[in-house]
Order: sequence, then C-alpha cells, then structure tokens
Amino acid sequence: MLNLRCALRSAALLRAPAAAAAQSGALPSSGLQRHAGLATGPQQKQSTFYELRTYNIRPDQTTAFLKLTNEKIHLRTAHSELLGYWNVEYGALNQVFHIWKYDSYSQRAGVRAALAQDPSWVSDYLSKAIPMLTSQDNAVAYLVPWCTLRRPPQEGGVFELVSFRMRPGGPAVWGHSFQAALTSHDASGYGKLLGAFHNEYGQMNTVHALWWFENADKRAELRQKAHNDARVVAAVRESVAHLDSQTARLMYACPFSPMK
Repeated sequence: MLNLRCALRSAALLRAPAAAAAQSGALPSSGLQRHAGLATGPQQKQSTFYELRTYNIRPDQTTAFLKLTNEKIHLRTAHSELLGYWNVEYGALNQVFHIWKYDSYSQRAGVRAALAQDPSWVSDYLSKAIPMLTSQDNAVAYLVPWCTLRRPPQEGGVFELVSFRMRPGGPAVWGHSFQAALTSHDASGYGKLLGAFHNEYGQMNTVHALWWFENADKRAELRQKAHNDARVVAAVRESVAHLDSQTARLMYACPFSPMK
C-alpha cells in the first residue's frame, strides 16, 4: 500500500554541498546544482502519480452525499487505490478532497474505462452523486523526490492541505528553499508532514503540502510557536520570495478514508 516512512532531510543536510548530497544518494551523481534536488525530472522517471480531486457539493446535499459515498465507496476502490478522503471544515464550504494513486497513465485510463462499464458504480453511485455536486476539479501530481508518503502517528486529528502557487521557473529556481521551509517545520515538530506534491497537470507551478495535527487548537498553538522560531522564519523568508499565492484547507478524514 503505502511506504510510510518519510525521507526528509534535516536543515543542516539541506544546505550541504550538492556533491555530498549526491554521494549520500539524495541527488543524482551527475554535476547538478543544489536546486536540482527538487527537480521533477528524477521523480517523473517513476511512473507512479497521484490524482488530487476536489468536489464542491450543493449545500443542501452535503450530508446526503457523504452518506452515499460512505455506503458505496467500495464500488470505486475495487478499481484503484484511494489514499485519503476528507471533508473540508475550514478554507472552503461544502467541499471534499480526495487522493487516488496510479502506477501509470495507462492504468488510470483502464480504470476509467472499467468504471464506465461497471453497472453497479454507474447506477448505485454515479447517477445519484453527480446531481448533488456543483463542480469537480482534478490535478495530477507527483511526490517531490525528497519525500515519500507517511501515515499520521495516530488515527483522528485534523489534516491541513496547503497549496502554494510558485512563480514560474520550476523547482530548479525555488525547489531548495521550498524544501527547507517545509522540513524546518517538520523537523522542529510544528506539524507532521505526510506528503509533498508537485502538479504536473492542473494549475502549473503549484505544490501541495499535506500536514497532520492532533486537533485544530494544537495546530494554532504550533503555528504561533513557529512564527517565533528564528530557524523557521529564515527558511520561510527565503521561500516566499518565490511565492505568488497560497491557500490552506483544514480537513477531517471521512470514516471510510484509508488515511485518518
């Protein structure tokens, strides 16, 4: 299922010379500059990708949609792997967010074709769910090369999805500073980083960080502490020089979500 260990580097390692990082296996051994540590090239050689889906629900149908999905999600997960399914509490209203894993684009095409021919999926779920929605959106993303997926340390808690729209130029320009900003929070205990993703399709120059906290109040407490941590402030200050905008959504895992 998931590789639950996250290969995050410490802040000291992040600033080590590229040659030393290459020797440790963090970077290709060719003469790459330090910014290549978050280049999408090495990651895209792996065919695995993640589809990030956002559904906006009619306000009077949110409860009914969640109930129907809870009862029928097995019809969908019979075809491909669901990583997580969340109900957004803050940052959007009447919205759900979910992540699906695919080994290749051909696998996804096969899954979509099979779903279209699955009478139970079409009649028992799709035909009922679609009228409850006002819009759907998806993006295809890869995990950034320096991070693998982790599960939360315990069930429960809250999840935060922070999406960053970076200035054009790609990871070769902003990758190192973005990595340093995220890992400075994670390594210091200001949240549990579960995964970091870089869009391939959808809004370009966009990266996402999925975090876990014990509860919303703990998240607020840790955020305040991070604002007073000079190491975090320095790392974030370098990263925001490449940032155009960002959004955040606080979410609760649905009962049927594998990640919760």
